[in-house]
Amino acid sequence: MKHWQGIIHLVYEHQQQETTIKSVFSQAPFKIQNSFYPEGKSICHSVILHTAGGIAGDDILSQNICLANSSQVLITTPAATKIYGSKGKKAIQEVKIKLEKNAYLEYLPQEMIVFNNANFEQKMRVDLEDNASWLGWEIIRFGRSARGEIFSEGNWLNYLEIWRENKPIWIDRQYFMGNSPLFYASNGLGGNPVVGNLVYIGSEDIDQYISNLRHLIKEKYDENIGIGITALQQGLLCRYMGDSVSAAKEYFTLVWQFLRDKRGLDGTFKSRIWQ
Repeated sequence: MKHWQGIIHLVYEHQQQETTIKSVFSQAPFKIQNSFYPEGKSICHSVILHTAGGIAGDDILSQNICLANSSQVLITTPAATKIYGSKGKKAIQEVKIKLEKNAYLEYLPQEMIVFNNANFEQKMRVDLEDNASWLGWEIIRFGRSARGEIFSEGNWLNYLEIWRENKPIWIDRQYFMGNSPLFYASNGLGGNPVVGNLVYIGSEDIDQYISNLRHLIKEKYDENIGIGITALQQGLLCRYMGDSVSAAKEYFTLVWQFLRDKRGLDGTFKSRIWQ
């Protein structure tokens, strides 16, 4: 099997009320689709393709994304990312994102499916300048549950760091081994194969956001569902734990639309690729 060293570099700019890609460089298996504007020219939508179908052991992938002043961008993927079993060989992905002053990025990929025997490491760092805002989510399914597969062997490591003007805002480090008792422990995943995180870091006061969102969640969801929301320094964190990718997307989309409404954006817009 061929092992990939994929690279994608994206630079966005904002001029005359329009956000566009200023420069792009990609190396297989990464590819960027043409930008599209379902909400008008101020918000650029981009879809990053991984043309190999999945990530295998020894793959080394790198994403570098920069938003110039006042750029507004939504980045997603067209389908789930598959992390194949690799018999000990590690796949690595590094994502570096820089948001300049007043920039706003929604980084909303489709779910990641971690096959049994996968060995995967992802490190993401987001650097924010003054008044820049970030909204990102990730949804992970351990094992191909529809086939009865569980994640009994392998390693999954995920680091997320968000910094503003060289000061740490949120550091989240997650690590699971395939045979870890945490998959079934009450203080771990409790046997649930799907976990998700949504992080929003902004410049506004979000205290009222938390109370309003908790009220919305209480109205919509059963209190026993594995979701929660809490305040972060300059932002908020939402978590999901359960057995349904669709439920995680529904929950996160509710939060996403609420935050868009507060920002004065189109909170009713819903991309078809999340259906």
